[in-house]
Amino acid sequence: MHFLSRLLAFGLLVAGFVTAHGAEAPASFAVGGLNFKRPQAWGWVESTSAMRKAQLSVPAGEGKTAGEVVFFHFGPSNGGGVKANVARWLGQFDEKGEALKSKVEEVAVRGQTITFVRAQGTYQSGMPGGPKTPVPDTMLLGAIIPGAEGAVFVRFTGPSVLGAASEAAFRKMAEDAIP
Repeated sequence: MHFLSRLLAFGLLVAGFVTAHGAEAPASFAVGGLNFKRPQAWGWVESTSAMRKAQLSVPAGEGKTAGEVVFFHFGPSNGGGVKANVARWLGQFDEKGEALKSKVEEVAVRGQTITFVRAQGTYQSGMPGGPKTPVPDTMLLGAIIPGAEGAVFVRFTGPSVLGAASEAAFRKMAEDAIP
């Protein structure tokens, strides 16, 4: 009986570790009919929101703020379309016009057009319609990727330095999702 109690205690310890540290991160995952490959250094985050179809964390180094990458898919309705989402993303910053340091670019990938967005400034973090927290020196990287099941919207937010260092991996992940 002593052996069984030790085995049970060990099982509970392992279960607690897995719960605290999450399940093993998938190397690839699907959102809206598109397949994404997670950059190896980026962590998998279990999303607690039905709106977020997938979520990743981008490590920033000890004592620094990590970035987050969130994937949204609203089906064939496209969640408002490209222009509306670009305007919404840019509208989440205090700065306007040239002060925002923004760029919107359409890139052809295997016969599809991905819209990439880059913005840097004071980001208003928070849920839509809820209270906002200003976060200075934040970068937003966005990708709107067309798919047979409707567009997938991918958004990175985090410190500007981390965003700049992560941009190539972000773009590759988005481009590689096009079949």
